Amino acid sequence: MNNTLVVPEAELYYELRGSGPLVALVGAPMDADSFAPLADLLADSYTVLTTDPRGVNRSKLTGTSTPEQRADDLARLIRYVDRGPAVAFGSSGGAVTVLALAQDHPETVQAVIAHEPPLDRLVPDGAELLAKSEAMMADYLKGDVVGAWEQFFALANIDLPPGVAQAMFGGERDPQVVADERFWFEHEMRESISWQPDIARLTAVQVVVGIGTDSAGQLCDRTSTALAGLLGITPTHFPGGHIGFADDPKAFAPALRRQLVEIGLHPGA
Repeated sequence: MNNTLVVPEAELYYELRGSGPLVALVGAPMDADSFAPLADLLADSYTVLTTDPRGVNRSKLTGTSTPEQRADDLARLIRYVDRGPAVAFGSSGGAVTVLALAQDHPETVQAVIAHEPPLDRLVPDGAELLAKSEAMMADYLKGDVVGAWEQFFALANIDLPPGVAQAMFGGERDPQVVADERFWFEHEMRESISWQPDIARLTAVQVVVGIGTDSAGQLCDRTSTALAGLLGITPTHFPGGHIGFADDPKAFAPALRRQLVEIGLHPGA
């Protein structure tokens, strides 16, 4: 089922699949389409909620986008579909969203799975990383799209062969993809990477911190490991890298299913 929900300063597009206990799959800037293959694989056992975050693709926005606002959006969606409490899985900026959800709306979730949250403030060189990110965002908004992406991958400690960024982000591109990308650089990225979790509030909710098996040594490996350390838990490893859920959903789904059962969210009939 595809539908929209009006929330403060935004209109949220969402999709609902399957039946059984509720699992929410969220990203930022990744939209519902990014999670569709994984959602299809889980829908035989779970009700799966996916959404375009505010300001991205089909979700219209008249205001701003912060982790707290995105968490409030997700809480409203969970209440609206009335099949919760949910287990909320968030990746990248979406991992920041579900952490904010756990802090601000704990009654809506049974647990949250934060897969590679880019929380720069949690690592020793966080201030330097944030300063470099500000320069990167400024370069993008001045029109140096490829150069900004090259800086992004360098900051993330993701090695790209020469010319790959140009091939991926240069030339003619889909207008909606470009619009969503610009929204991320202009309005969403800063709020996610600079967000500071409240560890005391998070310890009141079951939190799983996920890291891709292929992400060793990357920035989000470091930030995720730091968060897990502050929470006093051991990170859980998932197949693939930063977007393993999208790169190979058939490999990712069994690992996520196992984690859902371990949390206590058993498949429905």
